[in-house]
Amino acid sequence: MRIISGKFKSRRLKGKPSPGIRPTSDKLRETLFNILGTRVEGATFLDGCAGVGAIGIEAISRGARFVYFVDQSRKASQSIRENLKSLEIMESFKVLEMDLARALNSLNTAFDIAFVDPPYEREDLYEAVLDRFGSAAWLAPGGLLILEHSRRKTFPDSCGNLRKIRSLVQGDAALAFYSSLGEP
Repeated sequence: MRIISGKFKSRRLKGKPSPGIRPTSDKLRETLFNILGTRVEGATFLDGCAGVGAIGIEAISRGARFVYFVDQSRKASQSIRENLKSLEIMESFKVLEMDLARALNSLNTAFDIAFVDPPYEREDLYEAVLDRFGSAAWLAPGGLLILEHSRRKTFPDSCGNLRKIRSLVQGDAALAFYSSLGEP
């Protein structure tokens, strides 16, 4: 895995993903960040179910103001820390080694962009993320929630305070983009 663009362009990330961790492909990551464009600059960004942290590190490389990496796996969290250290990224991030629901409850932050990539088979996590983001002010006004999921899974057009504004399929993976409609 490598960083696609920005300050750390072409730098490789260390380590192999643990069994059960399915990293976002370089191609899908590039597509995602091409869609996001300059929205990333200055953004408060969430990389939920972060795995090795490639999405969040790409956001830092492209100018995100602050990135929260959340993964409950000790090994994944250690990989994130090692990758940040190898790139000499020492500030503007926080690694939270806990499940996503607990992490969200511990933060008093509204995200400009929240990217969440649970294991595809964990439908309960997808539902919980949509319910939580749709019923609380986890997103800043005009913020985006992006779910990576299996192309075989479909999501509702709206959920509480969220409206799906875009879907994208690439290979076996898909992205669902939700926008915050304002206060819940």
